[in-house]
Amino acid sequence: MSPTPITVALDWSPNTNHTGFYIAKAQGLYADAGLDVKLLSPHVDEYKTTPASRVEDGTATFAICPSESVISFHTHPGGGKPKIQGVAAVLADSTSAVVTLASSGLDRPAKLDGKTYASYGARYEGRIVQQMIVNDGGKGTYTESTPPMLGIWNTLLKGEADATWVFMGWEGVEAKLKGLDLNAFGLEQYKIPYGYSPLLVAHPDTLRGARAEPPRPACAERDPHHRTAVMRASGSRCVGRLRCCRSKQQQSCHMGRQRGCHMRRHHSCHMHNTKTMEAPAWMAAGS
Repeated sequence: MSPTPITVALDWSPNTNHTGFYIAKAQGLYADAGLDVKLLSPHVDEYKTTPASRVEDGTATFAICPSESVISFHTHPGGGKPKIQGVAAVLADSTSAVVTLASSGLDRPAKLDGKTYASYGARYEGRIVQQMIVNDGGKGTYTESTPPMLGIWNTLLKGEADATWVFMGWEGVEAKLKGLDLNAFGLEQYKIPYGYSPLLVAHPDTLRGARAEPPRPACAERDPHHRTAVMRASGSRCVGRLRCCRSKQQQSCHMGRQRGCHMRRHHSCHMHNTKTMEAPAWMAAGS
């Protein structure tokens, strides 16, 4: 029997968040399960198509995207979007943060008032950053720029922005290798409720008729030392055994628990522009 073709749309160019997927492919774990898996990087079209959109239009079977992408598809005005579902959490812990250069002196979110934040243009991103500033005692008023997607990190390094949102296991490591110190503001640290992120998501049509229980992870059967290496490399508990959220309770847990946040990889804003974020009246009133 021919292997089943599967396309997984990544949320960024290949990086440490995707380690488990690449190890599984290289070790033949997908092939053993009868799958022909293609890992699709968004750089192929300069991120003109978001991972979630690829699931929507059928060009990807699964996508890696932030948990709020699922919320966005479920709450889209007019209800015209498919209700994509999160099926697994990719990371075991929160590894993302809003960061500034330590040399900037911007060592707390409240100091971002009046500064420039390099945004990915995501639907909820600006309000999340704004609420972080407010929770730290600031007004939540800042300038939001949306430079080309794959160059956002460089705007911070070049001094074109004062802050942006990154994964500490990728850009954070790059900064360390370059000898750059960062101030990192975690969402949990500033009382921002969030869900598992990023998630592996799928179209509801894909999940209809899927087997109720996942197969036993091949890595556990083959070599426990291999399993441990994968866990350490990817931050996941095991390749092939990501946390599956199959019940409504588990899906609710994804939306409500703060584990590995990042919303950066699911938008399609690529034009360089800026806007000023003003605090809503209810924020200004402290309510």
